[in-house]
Order: sequence, then structure tokens, then C-alpha cells
Amino acid sequence: MKRIIIDCDPGNGIAGANTDDGLAIALALASPALSLELITTVAGNTPCDVGARVAKDLIVRLGLSIPVVQGAMQALQEDPAPWRETLDHRVNQLALGKLWQDVRQPANIAADAFDAADAIGKLICDNPGEITLVAIGPLTNVALAMQRYPALAESVAEIVIMGGVFSLDDYIKDTNFGLDPEAAHQVLHSGAAVTLVPMDVTTQTLLTQQDLTRLTAVDHPLADFVRDTLRPWIDYSMETRQLAGCWIHDALVVAWLLNQRVASGIDYRVDIELRPGATRGKSWRYRQPLRLTVGVPDHCGASVHVLHSVDNTLLLSIIEQAFKRLTS
Repeated sequence: MKRIIIDCDPGNGIAGANTDDGLAIALALASPALSLELITTVAGNTPCDVGARVAKDLIVRLGLSIPVVQGAMQALQEDPAPWRETLDHRVNQLALGKLWQDVRQPANIAADAFDAADAIGKLICDNPGEITLVAIGPLTNVALAMQRYPALAESVAEIVIMGGVFSLDDYIKDTNFGLDPEAAHQVLHSGAAVTLVPMDVTTQTLLTQQDLTRLTAVDHPLADFVRDTLRPWIDYSMETRQLAGCWIHDALVVAWLLNQRVASGIDYRVDIELRPGATRGKSWRYRQPLRLTVGVPDHCGASVHVLHSVDNTLLLSIIEQAFKRLTS
């Protein structure tokens, strides 16, 4: 059984907010091969306190005792205001708030604690080599944990990150890295074993309304949560992105932990643009020639395993099989 922490910014049940974090949490909870020991939240897709409320509400509904710890309310340096205005604008697009009018709102339940960086650092450093960190929001909490716990990078089994975008039309940068470029830079260069799941691969995923009905056909509160909160988001994605369904970025991260055949990857040198301007927060990568494998300077990027292609049929099958086990 793989022991994991999920650091996230869930928005399930919140009008206009992405729901893939909630699906990733649900997949982890439904999978016997994973032991989810801590959920932490960070400012990103939703404000940090809203994400904590979403996660805590789900844990309480399921009768579980997994701690939910609220974390960073803003980035290390990046001004959150322009990002927040853009993210909050979703609900006003095409009167899309109506899509969520029948969706249950998460209960107003407080997090168990309010220092995610400390919770992450302590659990990992107290269990060296045992904990995999699943980072599917901006990396602020992770960067702060590394600052407080210098042994974290060598103590964590692996950090699997949903973030970055390299060669997609219409995307200069992604939200997770763009919201906190300094944190992303620090984590990538920390020396920890890092696997990156960028938008280039997560936008190869697709979940349709028909898929959602099939995947959540079991009678269980966790399946109900996924079905009820993802339906409006799929409608939103179909209306605004002209997709046949929605992307499920963060769910791919957890599915890859369960079965690495779901996505293939290549080792790259990866880094983040930190200079002011339109490209601040943009990620870049290149393949490192064999003759340069020794003594590569830090400014040439960090060595990172990057996923680049996905088997969407297998991805949906992993989720479906996990949910079927809920009633067994």
C-alpha cells in the first residue's frame, strides 16, 4: 500500500470551480492500493479556506478521520488578485451559475488545522522514504514545507505534480505554476524525485456525461459526490471549451500512481520563467544530451520525469474499477 498526501485546491460543489481535485481525492479514497493519510489545501482554483471546506465536508460525509489541514492563502510573491478575478469570472460566463443551482454546497465545516506546510513536512520527515506527495494545486504549501524542513526533499518518496504546460496552443502558462512561479521553481530544483504531469498530457484526457453515469453507477456516497459535482462542470466545459466532456487533470496523477501504464513519460530538463512580463510563470523543457548528463548547471533546468501521453480508456477503467470496489 502506497502512503500518500494530497495537497490540493478542490472546488467540487462551488459554482464555476474545477472539480478534478475532488475526483482525484475520490479515486485515492476508493483505491485499496493507496493510503490517503493527509489532505492539505492551498489557494488556487478556489481560495484556501473554500478548498478546505470542500475536502472536510467530503471526509465528514464519508465518516472518515483523515485530517484536512488548511494552508497558504496566497503565493510566495505573486499577486493573487488578477488570478482570482479571472477564476471567479467563470461563474458569470453565460449565466453558468445556473448549472450549479441544484448542486449540494459543501457544509461550512472548519479544517482540522491551519498550517499545511508543517503538517506536510512533519509527516514526510517522520516517515523517510514512505510518503508520496501528490501536489495538484499551486506549490506554495510544498515550498514552505521545504523551507521549514530541509530534509523533506530527501525524505519524500516522490512528488507527483500536476502543473506546467509546454506546447499547447492558447496556453502560455497553467494556473498551478502561474499562481506561484517561485514555489514551482523551488520544488523542481529541490533535489526531490519529481514526476510532472503537465497540461500537455492532461488535456488528452476526457470524461463525458455518459462516462460519468457509468463510472458512478454504484450506490455509495463517494460515487454520489463525484456524479453530482462533476455533472455541471462537464456541461460548463462543453459550453465554454467546445469539448465532448471535460478534462480530468488531477485524476490522471492518482491513476498513474495506481497503474503507470496509463501514461508514458520522458526525462527532461525543466524550469519556470520568473522574470516579470507575460511569460512569467511559463514552464519550459528540453531533452538533455547524454554528453551533458554530468555537471549541468542549475540554470539549465532541473531533471524531471515528465508524462507526455495518456491511455484515456485505461484511465476511465481505473476509475470505474475503483468505484465498483466501494460496494464489494
